[in-house]
Amino acid sequence: MTSGATSLNFKYKNYPLALVAQLVVSMMVIGAVHGQTYPMKVIRLVVPTSPGGGTDISARNIAPKLSEYLGQQVVVENRAGASTMIGNEYVARATPDGYTLLMGISSLAILPYIHPKVPYDVIRDLAPVSQVIHLPNIMVSHPSLPAGSTKELIAFAKARAGQINFTAGSVGSNPHLAMELFLSMAGLKMVHVPHKGQGPALVDLMAGHVPLAMANILGALPHVRSGRMRAIGVTALKRSVVAPDIASIAETGLPGYEVVQWFGVLAPAATPRDIIAKLHTTIVRVLQDTALKQRFMGDGGETVGNTPEEFAAIIRADLGKWDKVIRNAGIKPE
Repeated sequence: MTSGATSLNFKYKNYPLALVAQLVVSMMVIGAVHGQTYPMKVIRLVVPTSPGGGTDISARNIAPKLSEYLGQQVVVENRAGASTMIGNEYVARATPDGYTLLMGISSLAILPYIHPKVPYDVIRDLAPVSQVIHLPNIMVSHPSLPAGSTKELIAFAKARAGQINFTAGSVGSNPHLAMELFLSMAGLKMVHVPHKGQGPALVDLMAGHVPLAMANILGALPHVRSGRMRAIGVTALKRSVVAPDIASIAETGLPGYEVVQWFGVLAPAATPRDIIAKLHTTIVRVLQDTALKQRFMGDGGETVGNTPEEFAAIIRADLGKWDKVIRNAGIKPE
């Protein structure tokens, strides 16, 4: 008899043997069936932004197929506010049973360094399931700026240190930090002109009030196509499938430069591994749908579907990257 059985016999020596056997079998069945029976009710996919944005669109794109493949309805629930921290915290504090999930955004790895009191720990409190899509930013200029490539821009800016203004939306946003990383790697000095968002920033660029901008490719590309602004390069390491005619910054003057925004599904940290595995498998299956891939591509994104371990490694790498960029740029917590 094993030590486990001896312990069990001792613990329950005053109980009828049949009852003990029934208890043991029940516990074994519960453990084995746990992952097989999930899900048994509606799943909430929390979006930490307002309806209509990229995070919301990503969630609503995958929700119908997730519902179909899981056999339970997946409902998208917007919980916006506090730079996404309200929705993020809600999921981080939720019961870890697989019924409350987060459509997270890459700002998860930025917030700890620009907000002094983030009410959760992205590593400790959230469990990555899978990235859904990623998309690059794009550096654009007013047509009057005499630099049409990364190499030309770097040479032009080095000769005018501290004299060129740029906009990248709000302070601490992914486009802003993408620009700060560019300046750091290229050894340049420019002046950031903050805006409340990408829309106002691009309006000022097209009006000629600021000559250079870093922006989400989704919002900027139509203006590039219309000729109202010029593309310097995309921030992915390679060219984007959305705009294969536009070179990457890395290939045209700054090797190794890479910044992408991502959207991905996360769960509360203590969610059982079998549930995480089932969700991951289902998300990968959803992202293989041809129509869905085309829909995301139309919005500027490329589908991913990586493993929980790969997703976790990306988050950790982003935390290290943005910590360094923010400190070097002297950006203070708000």
